[in-house]
Amino acid sequence: MEQSAQLKTTLNTWQLWGIAVGLVISGEYFGWSYGWASAGTLGFLLTSAFVATMYVAFIFSFTELTTSIPNAGGPFAYALRALGPTGAYLAGAATLVEFVFAPPAIALAIGAYLHVQFAALNPRNAALIAYLVFMTLNIVGVQIAASFELVVTILAIIELLVFMAVVAPGFQLHHFLYKGWAGADHYTPAAWHGMFAAIPFAIWFFLAIEGVAMAAEEAKEPKRSIPIAYITGTGTLLLLALGVMLFAGSVGDWTRLANINDPLPQAMKIVVGERSGWLHMLVWLGLFGLIASFHGIILGYSRQIFALARAGFLPSILSRIHPRFQTPYFAIIAGGVVGIAAIYSDQWIHFGGQPLTANIVTMSVLGAIVMYIVSMISLFVLRRREPDLPRPFRAIGYPWLPIWALFCAIICMICLVYYNRVVSLFFAVLLAVGYFYFQMTSASRVSVQAQDSVTELP
Repeated sequence: MEQSAQLKTTLNTWQLWGIAVGLVISGEYFGWSYGWASAGTLGFLLTSAFVATMYVAFIFSFTELTTSIPNAGGPFAYALRALGPTGAYLAGAATLVEFVFAPPAIALAIGAYLHVQFAALNPRNAALIAYLVFMTLNIVGVQIAASFELVVTILAIIELLVFMAVVAPGFQLHHFLYKGWAGADHYTPAAWHGMFAAIPFAIWFFLAIEGVAMAAEEAKEPKRSIPIAYITGTGTLLLLALGVMLFAGSVGDWTRLANINDPLPQAMKIVVGERSGWLHMLVWLGLFGLIASFHGIILGYSRQIFALARAGFLPSILSRIHPRFQTPYFAIIAGGVVGIAAIYSDQWIHFGGQPLTANIVTMSVLGAIVMYIVSMISLFVLRRREPDLPRPFRAIGYPWLPIWALFCAIICMICLVYYNRVVSLFFAVLLAVGYFYFQMTSASRVSVQAQDSVTELP
């Protein structure tokens, strides 16, 4: 039969680490430089530090939920158990927006990197090809997909280290410090506005690391391997984010790198020139970082769609499992169709004159922040309501670190809405339409209780 309620358990700790880092590592290659445009280098550095503290606190807290309730639905499953169907809808829909809108942004960056090598290649067409290739790879099997993810993640990390080494001879810190406060030579009160506006691009450094939760149902030893993957993955990403920003911003005029999809090749051009073999190597190997995240997030969104459909929150056809490859192939295809539409969306939708990639990033970040808020609330509710729930990993610093994560997420949400009102409105409309579907199908939906859709650890 095609229909199945469970996924195969095949993933080891290294593969989960590869997924954790691979999901996010494209954020080191592009996206973050949009933050320089609004906050400057120093302002964005502080914004990134604030966001990093949120992610450290969040991961230390979120891991408790992931190991207690290892389910392909991730945040949806936690909210269903803690808050009921409405809370589960909000968590699931927000996570879906995060994971469905992140891949088109990454696909456009893949197209931009290839365009550096092949000027005649349309970046959108390259993005479309990327979707077709990696959707197919994800359908073929999770073990193959996870092994591929680990390899390209390691190659992507090596490439970032190579980038830092190659541009090191041109490193001059005064370049990074020059006009580092939103275009000013020194701090001014107006810099706060730029720093708050840059929040979505700081979040892009870490966005989707929580996607490991959606592979938890396929982990061999989730209570041991998931905490290791989360904690070591977060540390890896923190170091890489700091290194990339400092080295890219210290080789010349950093304003030339703002508002573009390929800041690392452009930074390297400043040091080695346009004809250098190092530049061509960076473009080709740099694709590994983008591919790692693109491929990993396809895995993440497909598991979220699968879990929502399995629980009756989406059409049941999306929970179909391929009879040969044992993967949720309808869910993979459905998310890809939405992503491909987003790639071409600026032909018919314009959000306040902002670059298409920046708007897609902001949409994805809005989904993530809503999910973080619901997840932290779920953590507190489950601690109070189910004190005896097996918790192989207990939240570090409870309750203070979860409180800090929740506080930071609320601040980020306020800033996102204030500085991105049109995109936020579109996000709200998407959630409202989804909620209308949720309510309209409640009568025909099979009654789903938390214990029916949540697979606990023995």
